[in-house]
Amino acid sequence: YQTVQDYSFTDGDPISDVDVRERRFVAVIGADIAEKLFEGAEPVGQYIRIHGEPFTVIVVVAKKGRVLGQSFDGFVLLPLPSFEMLYGRRKTTTISVKMASAEVIPDGMARAEEAMRRAHRLRPGEAEDFTVETADALVAFWHSLTKLLFSIVPAIVAIGIVVGGIVIMNIMMMSVTERTHEIGVRKAMGATRRDIRRQFLTEAVVLSAIGGFLGVVGGWGLATLVSTASPLPARVSAWSVILAITLGAGVGIIFGVYPASRAAQLDPIDALRAE
Repeated sequence: YQTVQDYSFTDGDPISDVDVRERRFVAVIGADIAEKLFEGAEPVGQYIRIHGEPFTVIVVVAKKGRVLGQSFDGFVLLPLPSFEMLYGRRKTTTISVKMASAEVIPDGMARAEEAMRRAHRLRPGEAEDFTVETADALVAFWHSLTKLLFSIVPAIVAIGIVVGGIVIMNIMMMSVTERTHEIGVRKAMGATRRDIRRQFLTEAVVLSAIGGFLGVVGGWGLATLVSTASPLPARVSAWSVILAITLGAGVGIIFGVYPASRAAQLDPIDALRAE
């Protein structure tokens, strides 16, 4: 079981065949159990009580982390005979098998089914009272989830761009309205329409680029959360940062043209009269 689960050990040796044969009261514990019970002290060689009996901790399994919020480090492993001495013999519900490679999975499944049919004494043609499952179901689930995300995310991005652009345009229109007198003063001092248009367009681009940068920060935080809580390889690459800021600036240009043009077309005399 320890090999199938691909455990690595920080110190000490895992449960051995001798431990199983001699029904020794030894235990292998996960990193979370070690931290909770021993609070930084060395667990190996210490005792923990299970069902009132002392078990010697022989090794701590290296931390494996969490997937979808579920910890893989909160467990205690005992030799099966020792477990049965405490709790009695119980029906086995799950048997884990590790294949050498993906190519041998079909043959391995066939051999596992054959072995299970013999163990359950099933006759030829008799329905199986067990199931043999592989990681294919989990892989298929993640593929479906990834496909769904890639089909939904572009639509969400498009909606976000339009909404963000409209917000930028409204902000700039409000800015033009509030700064009408300022625009009149600048025009009276010799500023051309091109100067006014460039000023407001630059402000729209900067405002939108800042929004893109904040989006990158939020995306980085979300990617960190996803990669920590799930097996999905979520990360923020350099090109995505450049794309986000560039796209943000582009949105500022597109949706900032109209407010900038409105500001440039204001009559300087009317603008100076504005309060």
